[in-house]
Amino acid sequence: MSSIFFATDVHGSEICWKKFINAGKFYNVDAIILGGDMTGKALVPFVESGKGTYRVSFLEQEMTLQGDDIERTKKMISDRGYYPIYMTQDRFQELSQDSEKVHQLFVEEVVKTAERWVEYAEERLRQSGIKCFICPGNDDMFELDEVFANSSYIELTEGKVVDIDGTYTMISTGWSNPTPWETHRECSEEELDQKIEAMIPQVPDLNKCIFNFHAPPYGSGLDEAPELDAELRPRYAGRSLIPVGSTAVKKATERYQPPLGLFGHIHEGKGVKRIGHTICINPGSSYEQSMLLGVVIQLKKNGIGNYILTAG
Repeated sequence: MSSIFFATDVHGSEICWKKFINAGKFYNVDAIILGGDMTGKALVPFVESGKGTYRVSFLEQEMTLQGDDIERTKKMISDRGYYPIYMTQDRFQELSQDSEKVHQLFVEEVVKTAERWVEYAEERLRQSGIKCFICPGNDDMFELDEVFANSSYIELTEGKVVDIDGTYTMISTGWSNPTPWETHRECSEEELDQKIEAMIPQVPDLNKCIFNFHAPPYGSGLDEAPELDAELRPRYAGRSLIPVGSTAVKKATERYQPPLGLFGHIHEGKGVKRIGHTICINPGSSYEQSMLLGVVIQLKKNGIGNYILTAG
């Protein structure tokens, strides 16, 4: 028997990444799996305002910081999935008038953060013997792939069949069905179906295969998100939930009935459901609260053993 830890949608949270990397040792598992969406949401400028002070606007709160408050606030912002960056007033004004420069700076910060994350992971995984699998999600820019691919202790799994423990294999895709935000890795349901079907013939035994797909199956209950209005704001104060998962993922799960399906993408979709014989799990995401949600799962030779949703 072996065991795995699965989490997803850390969205740039520094502390959630560290918790994920350390989860293998903490939960005494053989492998850790991250289901995608490592990229944070936005830059947060720390603008110099003289005499060792900085002005910061974060979540509609204006702050003037100095001394120890600067590092404390920087850490809080990083842990909540944003990218704090120091700049002069002139640089701030320049960027305010050039969206292309802002985008380029954002890409640079995302890549720089990923490089730091890889260094942190390698320091801790080098001696542990714990496998680490990562599949970028729809929010992750393609520039990240090379950063993680260069690691000796992290395996990128997009479009691959990977060995988990000598008995179970896993197939993965971080692509999702279309969203209102037109993110990096979105495609039609037909294309997503083709991506999944291309991996199936390579699976040695579907009865010992894990489906690691970022988008949850449509209508599974793991894909319910607030209904949005024309301005992409939650309708009815977020009380109206609708299914937004993938019909291609639903189709593949129903057709092949793997023992386990691991999903993410919909932060509110935390839960465990069954589709036929398949145990489907979305651990959800609370990265903005600096909390890592996950699930520990036992893999037995005759099927999936105990599993427990975690938070910490």
